[in-house]
Amino acid sequence: MNCKKGDLLLYAVTDRTWLSGDTLASRVQEAIEGGVTFIQLREKNLEREETLEEAKKIKEVCARSHIPFVINDDVELALQVDADGVHVGQRDMEAGAARRRLGPNKILGVTARTVEQALAAEKNGADYLGVGAAFVTGSKKDAKKISHETLREICEAVQIPVVAIGGIGEENVEQLAGTGICGVAVISAVFAKPDVKAAAQRLREKVLRMLSK
Repeated sequence: MNCKKGDLLLYAVTDRTWLSGDTLASRVQEAIEGGVTFIQLREKNLEREETLEEAKKIKEVCARSHIPFVINDDVELALQVDADGVHVGQRDMEAGAARRRLGPNKILGVTARTVEQALAAEKNGADYLGVGAAFVTGSKKDAKKISHETLREICEAVQIPVVAIGGIGEENVEQLAGTGICGVAVISAVFAKPDVKAAAQRLREKVLRMLSK
């Protein structure tokens, strides 16, 4: 499955923290109905079998709407459920190794914080980059903020699409105008809201406005 720039417009990363009795799959469905264009399963506190079951359910939801679905960090799990791909960080499986294991037809996303990391990821087969943290974030305690100038330099250095990640929400997304990104990746800005669908709709509108500037 190829990864197009448009697929990365509004990229949502799952988090069970705010389920409040709902299922993760139903929340993902609401997010997609609100305009989310890409889903990553990222659940650090589940046992592998539980993650596998969630992955199967979310894959079905995404497939019905033709939304790309990747799994965070776990290449073997992505292959097991035939997800569209995987997203790896700098401290996870190296991008080249992930690409060799995945083969040529799966999506490979890689986290980068510097131009050097971005160029290495592109060279080693990444389809897109997640760059951040664009703002201070509570979702990843170890994610240090990078400057918007660095974000712009990374976008200019690579040919593959770049999404900004980290601390992005309705109140600050328009500050990313002019950086060269093709979309944003969010967690709480969608999944922590009482109305996930409405939150996704509002954020999508602001992302489109930001990209048009």
